Amino acid sequence: MTATANQKAPKPSDAQRLGARARRSGGTVGMYALLIGIAIVFMFPFIYMLTTALKTSEEFYRYPPQLLPMQVATATYEGEPLPLYRIPVEGEMVEMVPVETGVRAGIFAPADDLDATVVVPLEDATAILDADGAEVLLTVGDDELPVYEIDGEQVVKVRNTSVAEFVSPTDPSLMAYAVVRTAEAVERPTANPENFPDVLDRAGFDRSLTNTIMVTLFVVGGTLFTSIIGGYAFARIPFPFRNTLFFVYLGSIMIPFVVLIIPLYQLMVGIGWVDSIPALIFPWIFSAYGTFLMRQFFVTLPKELEEAAFIDGASRWTVLWRIYVPLSLPALATLATFQFLYAWNSFVWPFIVISTGNDSAQVLTVALSQFGGRAADSPQLVFAGVTIAVLFPIALFVILQRYFQENVASSGIK
Repeated sequence: MTATANQKAPKPSDAQRLGARARRSGGTVGMYALLIGIAIVFMFPFIYMLTTALKTSEEFYRYPPQLLPMQVATATYEGEPLPLYRIPVEGEMVEMVPVETGVRAGIFAPADDLDATVVVPLEDATAILDADGAEVLLTVGDDELPVYEIDGEQVVKVRNTSVAEFVSPTDPSLMAYAVVRTAEAVERPTANPENFPDVLDRAGFDRSLTNTIMVTLFVVGGTLFTSIIGGYAFARIPFPFRNTLFFVYLGSIMIPFVVLIIPLYQLMVGIGWVDSIPALIFPWIFSAYGTFLMRQFFVTLPKELEEAAFIDGASRWTVLWRIYVPLSLPALATLATFQFLYAWNSFVWPFIVISTGNDSAQVLTVALSQFGGRAADSPQLVFAGVTIAVLFPIALFVILQRYFQENVASSGIK
């Protein structure tokens, strides 16, 4: 008997199903691990910038470098805060504080094992003298070392040193001696947020930050307004040579900015706007890219909405601001994000049109560039200034991310 064509395939066994599920789970875990690793690599510069902005100058130049800002921990002993150190006591590391420094001591070791050294104050060690009252010397290797008695045992003194007396803050009866310079300090993560107000005061960043916020808001607002008006005109209002004028205007995007610097600066000189805030705003509120983006978005909206509004007696102005603009929030969010980043990070034009000594009209990027040279000995302040400059664009992108992704996914420039 032969098998029919529609014979059912055998069902997979439980082991096969578990194996397939394990492979899918392993692939998912591997993919997430890869994405997390890539995210860590991309996020590391920002993490380093933020942690460095919270350090002191000494912590920045510390070797080996540490990612987190660290500070020596303290403990209160007899009403006084003292730094904590880890001191070896009977083979264990105990957190102790120095209560007396500059104690004259010696480094002692058994004659047959010079590596097993101990630090003991000289007053607690007794020198072994000969009949003439001179120190007894013992030849160890190529050196002759004096012999001492400590707690009934004879040892040799390797060398003299200066130590500190350490006491456990939780158990004052526990004492030890160690060299402060080589002792292991107890460090804990800390932060120095005072770097941010310090950089605002020292570099005049408060004024530059205010100017940058004002310029950015006016540039973004002006660009949105002109792009909405221009985009609606090119998309919905018929007039002679509309498409030709649109393509000519769109072609201005291909003109390099360096070609426009000299004529634009001469225009600012003629108007009298050099060294003033308006020179940073008005040349940039007209955007061919913004007009193109809004025009393409308006074209995708159904004409029936506009026709129905006209039948109800609405004007073009009402149709634009009551219908088209609310529907174009994704495109507006995308345009606002791009213009915000451009205006906030603009450096070349503010550097040219605003003189170096005019701090009242300076923007953040130029002020930060100048501050990087003046505060070369305080790199943590430079990183604090960079953090201030970066946080605003990051916050804006996080807020508008949903609209930006929606526009990229659904609007589709055609």
